[in-house]
Amino acid sequence: METLTIGELSARSGVAPSALRFYEREGLIHASRTSGNQRRYDRAELRRVSFIKIAQQVGVSLDEVREALDSLPENRTPTKADWSRLSARWRYRLQERITVLERLRDELSGCIGCGCLSLQRCKLANPGDRLAAGGTGPQRILNPTIS
Repeated sequence: METLTIGELSARSGVAPSALRFYEREGLIHASRTSGNQRRYDRAELRRVSFIKIAQQVGVSLDEVREALDSLPENRTPTKADWSRLSARWRYRLQERITVLERLRDELSGCIGCGCLSLQRCKLANPGDRLAAGGTGPQRILNPTIS
């Protein structure tokens, strides 16, 4: 099986070698070692690195990424069916994130429900800080059912 050096994996994935070493320490990717103790990555690790990179770009935590990658087989290269199962499990979680991002995009120019009441013309009518009942943070974005 063809392997990649850390430099080759970095160049192909767009992820810095330091990040690849971190991912390896965290158990997210795996490398074998040469007799000279140099890392060698199976080409299949490129897909794992790509998955990590895109997941991080959309705000998925490394713990969530680890949990997902742990569901893939360790004794063989994951198949399309393996990745499809992982994708199906993530579909709902990703749709929730998309919904929040769309809400943020649509509401950011107005009030996001932070409770600051400092805008010149605030659309937030929050007497008695009733949005606090929904929790901390920007409740109009995170919990739009509270009004």
